[in-house]
Amino acid sequence: MPKVSSITRVLEIIEAVSYAAKPISPLELSQTLDIPKPTIHRLIQNLVDEGFVAVDLGGGIIPGKRVRNLSVELWQQRQFFNERQMILKKLVDEIEETCGIGIPYNMDMIYTNRAQTTLPLQIYLPVGAKSPMWCTATGKLYLSQLPTSSRNKILQSLPLSKFTKNTIIDIDALNIELDHIAKTGIGIDNEEFISEMVAVAVPILDKKSRYLASLYLHAPTIRVSLDDLLTHVPRLRTAAQDIQTLIYELQD
Repeated sequence: MPKVSSITRVLEIIEAVSYAAKPISPLELSQTLDIPKPTIHRLIQNLVDEGFVAVDLGGGIIPGKRVRNLSVELWQQRQFFNERQMILKKLVDEIEETCGIGIPYNMDMIYTNRAQTTLPLQIYLPVGAKSPMWCTATGKLYLSQLPTSSRNKILQSLPLSKFTKNTIIDIDALNIELDHIAKTGIGIDNEEFISEMVAVAVPILDKKSRYLASLYLHAPTIRVSLDDLLTHVPRLRTAAQDIQTLIYELQD
């Protein structure tokens, strides 16, 4: 049996941690990758020191800052950015409201694509802007996809500031809302982040049906209601599927 190089083992650890649906223990990594426990601990410590992985409060291994930064940069590669942008532009032409994509980054959501409506009274949240998780359609959708233990850890660490009179800052009430979103697969912002703005979001998934990003639609309430936006969810899901097809081609 050929000897596996240290570089290959390091890359396998980063890959396994990145694909894991929850923080993964060193023992699980050792068993999954068939790497001796002393070796796995040494390699993990090296990766922690270099910022490629990190250790969460429960001792599980999670992607580190350098892996998160790399994932954002790969997501924003010009070829794939432009292809996603064409899908969003077609969506805006049909719906006539602003659409975009948000992905989780650290403890925020960051906007990676955006197609702006030409109608007056626009809400400006440019590409690169960050928004809170607990009161946006994109962020609540992401939180709803997490295992309960991971979700609660994040909620406990978030500031849960009140942005509007509708912002939900009670953790129990927020969990009820997130459970409902998990069932419907539709993130909702009912004037919770910005007064007089409503938004909905649907997930963009990978080949294994794991959450990757949120495709959102938002508009001022002077023009549309939340119920109006919800009628566009089927079209949003179609666009999300088109984006997923692009991602599947990248993964092949």
